[in-house]
Amino acid sequence: MQEESMKNSMEFYEDTLRSIEEGEIIQGTVLKIDKEEIFVDVGYKSEGVIPAKEFYCESSKDIFEVLSIGDPIEAIVIQSEDNEGRLILSKRKAVIEKAWRTAESARITGDSITGIVHEVVKGGLLLDIGVRAFLPASLIDVNRVSDLSSYIGQEFECKVINTNRFRKSIVLSRKACLEEGLEQERKDTLEKFDVGQRMKGKVVNIVDFGVFVDIGGITGLVHISELSWKKINHPDEVVAVGDEVEVQILSIDREKERLSLGLKQARVMGKGKKERIVFLGQPAIKALDSYLKLRKHALREETEGV
Repeated sequence: MQEESMKNSMEFYEDTLRSIEEGEIIQGTVLKIDKEEIFVDVGYKSEGVIPAKEFYCESSKDIFEVLSIGDPIEAIVIQSEDNEGRLILSKRKAVIEKAWRTAESARITGDSITGIVHEVVKGGLLLDIGVRAFLPASLIDVNRVSDLSSYIGQEFECKVINTNRFRKSIVLSRKACLEEGLEQERKDTLEKFDVGQRMKGKVVNIVDFGVFVDIGGITGLVHISELSWKKINHPDEVVAVGDEVEVQILSIDREKERLSLGLKQARVMGKGKKERIVFLGQPAIKALDSYLKLRKHALREETEGV
């Protein structure tokens, strides 16, 4: 009877213990520390054991300065039972496994992760995200970068664009995060614009069919037909790249983030009904001067004829 009661008690006790599988990341409490092993209580039938050398690799300090009895600790199950019936754990491999799981999850969900730039390598940077991850030079910034060494030690927020456990490869993109932020800024700026509004901007590009003007970080198009009230053969007759101009917003496509602008609408009428152009470049001023001189000469001839 007593033996049966003891057996039942043991079975009940074992039922209260958690089941643990290899590869599982578990939480525990430090029970004992020595120079070879760390003993951890994880609520299992046997204590978990972590090799002490893992802590020496992480810190140059003495292990008793790094760990104390009662400290919480996270580890991964390497072996549920060794030859001595012990649960073999690893703290270092738990960090690596968590990093991989985080990276794989971020790749699927599109979430960003953070890492510290650790080293410059051929073609880009290596980041520490718990494991080593590669950031290609072309994906570091929205603009081209040259001095990669200046980034060492910096913390970057990145998107995960590829993971491959077999090749131990994680590829990141900081550029994707930056573009995401700029996209939101463009949307916020675009919401402040209204049709008919006049804005100051800068000519950033000239093509045969018109001029691109940057206003508040958004580039709008001034079609060649909206550059001048008179006929012109090419936009460079009116403006040059780098000119500061005042334009009028003709239409807004908020979904496609496109602006249609007008330059000639920024002209105002002064005394004597002479046209005055606001914030135009030197080519436009010269063209206007020539136009006004010809107009003045024509009026003089008409007066003399009368």
